[in-house]
Amino acid sequence: MRTRRAIRAILPVAALAALLAGCTPAPEGGGAPDTRLRVGDITFEPCSLSAVGARAVEAQCARFEVPEDHDAPDGRRIGLALALLPAEGTAEPDPVVMIAGGPGQSALESYPQVAAAFSDLRRNRHVLLVDARGTGGSHPLHCAAEDEGSAFDVEQMTAEAMRAFAERCRDALSADGTDLRRYGTTDHVRDLEAVRKALGAPQLNLVGISYGTRVAQQYAKAWPEATRTVVLDGVVPNAMVLGQEHARNLEQALDTQFQRCRDEPACVGTLGDPSAQLDAVRATLEASDLAPVQYRHPVSGEWLEDRPSFGHLAALLRMFSYQPAASATLPLLLHDASQGRYAPMMSQARMLADSLDSQMAQGMQLSVICTEDVADMAIDPEDAGSLLGTGMVEFFHAQCPAWPTAPRAGGFRDPLSGDVPVLAISGEFDPVTPARYGEEVTRHLANGRHLVAPGQGHNVIGAGCMPKLFAQFVERADASDIDASCLDRLAAAPPFAGNYGWEP
Repeated sequence: MRTRRAIRAILPVAALAALLAGCTPAPEGGGAPDTRLRVGDITFEPCSLSAVGARAVEAQCARFEVPEDHDAPDGRRIGLALALLPAEGTAEPDPVVMIAGGPGQSALESYPQVAAAFSDLRRNRHVLLVDARGTGGSHPLHCAAEDEGSAFDVEQMTAEAMRAFAERCRDALSADGTDLRRYGTTDHVRDLEAVRKALGAPQLNLVGISYGTRVAQQYAKAWPEATRTVVLDGVVPNAMVLGQEHARNLEQALDTQFQRCRDEPACVGTLGDPSAQLDAVRATLEASDLAPVQYRHPVSGEWLEDRPSFGHLAALLRMFSYQPAASATLPLLLHDASQGRYAPMMSQARMLADSLDSQMAQGMQLSVICTEDVADMAIDPEDAGSLLGTGMVEFFHAQCPAWPTAPRAGGFRDPLSGDVPVLAISGEFDPVTPARYGEEVTRHLANGRHLVAPGQGHNVIGAGCMPKLFAQFVERADASDIDASCLDRLAAAPPFAGNYGWEP
């Protein structure tokens, strides 16, 4: 049995540096001008942040050491990767910290994809990025697969194979003494506080994205006096068990998206009912031993050959539903597959697998979920017939007994409360963190407000006028009187009616 991987955002010169509040140029050693930047006790050097499909962003980068176990400060230490995006003018003393999702994504690698959304904020505030321990450049915990292939053939794995994969990953990652118990949310939160103190920042403005919203809430609970504002994009309530509701949330999102096709004569008339086609294609992929299909690699153009599986289709339906422009293509994808044209599905699945495998640090993900969530996971029989089924819960039930964990922090599931200013933002069609989660979080907050972006999916920080709205919130530390009527201009992309796109 072949095993697979786990299931699865301005280079300153010395003259500019002198303008940055709280920042001073590092001492020159003679010769060429020194473009390093010192903030508090941390010295940054020029660097470039890059991500596939996004323009590179010039920044200042640094390494910052922390104890692997904060309760044993004299023990083993690990390095964290930091990046600073300096303010364009004189900066306020409280930087904005973007916290990436996953769990398992790198903040430094994710930022170029959302950099434009932070342009208003950078007029008078630095943006700070910290790769969570176990991701990116912070002692990454990547699990290598035994062989090549789709990262989404997990449904073909037995529980024994899943467990064996986790054991191999555990043994490989811990061979150098790494304590895998120390790579969860609470550890990341303590790292952020250590960085804040080293920078000399009196407070932080937190911007959590997806799983990063859990981190932001846990930080604000632990250090409310050090938290000036919190923005939560794609809200994960503290009470939510990661993975437990993914199946039902996706079903609801797909039902809504498919109804939009049925309501559009050009879509349903040309491509048919996507719900009915999904049922038919699923039955074919699950029951038939289909012949291998040739298709081109979407990036290199190389001809490849692979056997279509339901895993390929399920992965595309799940991940494409995150964004309106991608979900608009799903009726066409299902129509092609129903006609036996699997090459488009295979090509897109390959592109998706390559992207997610490189972005996610699976070992860090296991450290988070096995410590914080798996004990609360339960198989829901009602999920059995859904697109995702019970596979995600079964996956972690199989792997987590092999993974080292620490006790979950006390009060971890308690909601964030108090008077910290919080702006929660959600997409109307979000398939993983639906808008009701934002309502659940803000109802505990005296200074919380929830905005829903019409027609949008997962992560809406860059949608329409949202960058201006959340910049206003950070500036005022108050969301109550922000005029959000501009969001009414947002709408979902129409469903495709053919290869040419949607009807004009």
